Amino acid sequence: MANTRSAKKATRKIATRTQVNTARRSRVRTFVRKVEEAIAAGDKSAADAALRAAQPELMRAASKGVMHKNTAARKVSRLAHRVKTIGA
Repeated sequence: MANTRSAKKATRKIATRTQVNTARRSRVRTFVRKVEEAIAAGDKSAADAALRAAQPELMRAASKGVMHKNTAARKVSRLAHRVKTIGA
């Protein structure tokens, strides 16, 4: 258990930051899931629109430190490739 005032404050800040990061990660997963559902349905226009909505969310998560920037870029790239191959 934290004893000093600064350690107690750090514990509070960590708890707040954990909640924010969890919410951001959940939001990203929701956007990615919408893209994957559209891909599974074979709806290219819906998948394209979902990808355009998901891309800024992934990059925002990367810029906020929720995930590494290369991880976000890799996910965007792989989703874009899967959307591109629908109906091809």
